[in-house]
Amino acid sequence: MRYALKRFLLMVPTFIGIITITFFLTKLRPDALTTASMGPDGMKESSGLDEFQQKMRAYYGLDQPLHVQYLRLWKNILTLNFSESRIDHRPVLAKIGEALPITLFFNLITVFLVYSISIPLGVYMAVHDNTRREKILTGILYILYAMPASWVSLMVLKYFGSAEHLDMFPLGGLVSPYYQHLSAFGKFGDLLWHIALPIFIMVYGSFAFLSRYMKSSVLEALRSDYVRTARAKGLNNRTIIYVHALRNSLIPLVTLLGGLLPSLIGGSVILERIFSIPGMGKLAYDSFYANDDTVIIAVVSISSVLTMIGIFMSEEAGVITCPGVRPRIFAAPR
Repeated sequence: MRYALKRFLLMVPTFIGIITITFFLTKLRPDALTTASMGPDGMKESSGLDEFQQKMRAYYGLDQPLHVQYLRLWKNILTLNFSESRIDHRPVLAKIGEALPITLFFNLITVFLVYSISIPLGVYMAVHDNTRREKILTGILYILYAMPASWVSLMVLKYFGSAEHLDMFPLGGLVSPYYQHLSAFGKFGDLLWHIALPIFIMVYGSFAFLSRYMKSSVLEALRSDYVRTARAKGLNNRTIIYVHALRNSLIPLVTLLGGLLPSLIGGSVILERIFSIPGMGKLAYDSFYANDDTVIIAVVSISSVLTMIGIFMSEEAGVITCPGVRPRIFAAPR
């Protein structure tokens, strides 16, 4: 409990530092608020432009001193009052409420698939270490891990989504225009059809890394003393691997989940932009591009809080689990 409380209290200065750095970084950029709000043509007259800029800056409080803006930012964060977007004048929390479930939906599926594939694959590679099949799998995993996701995204869209080639999957979006007119089974199939390529892009690199990590963890467990004792007791190989070695090997993978959470919660900016997925990544990209500071601060605040909570929970799971692991190797074999 003391360790958990200490770790929890460390989140407070971390969060303050994240918001402070984000605030001052947004102030270093040119003020594109007015030009973004005027539309594509803008206002040609300099007098009208200057007047419009002054009104907009006064409306959003940008004409006040920097320390006043900083204190007002913390007031908005503590009261969860992020005001409205400076581009479309919609409530910021409403925009995040639309984007966050989509990103969480994609990334929960990604985590499930990554761990479902990497754990058995890592165990298989550890059991068949230094064999020809294991070396082939290792080479394939290294190639997958080395390929950048942005390039692979463009390649799969070109060859699997373009009409010039296979044309098997849609180029972007979550559902088809005629989605509402489909049956329940048709809606489910249409959703799977649209998310197949983004899920593949989000999965292949992660399971390539985790499977190699799982292999190393299982090999370390198989070479430990309690596994030798289990073999001396006469336990069969399947029980040794899946009961004793696997249990201890899963502990590092639980703590690794915290490292995946920043990208999972924040959303993949590049992938969501390429596949036109209206998640947190695309919202953050559009906000940075349009210089929408209110949305940027809100996205960073919510993403950082959720990320720190996720890392805290994964660390606590590892700390709580480690002392409780007791391999059952002293029972007489039947």
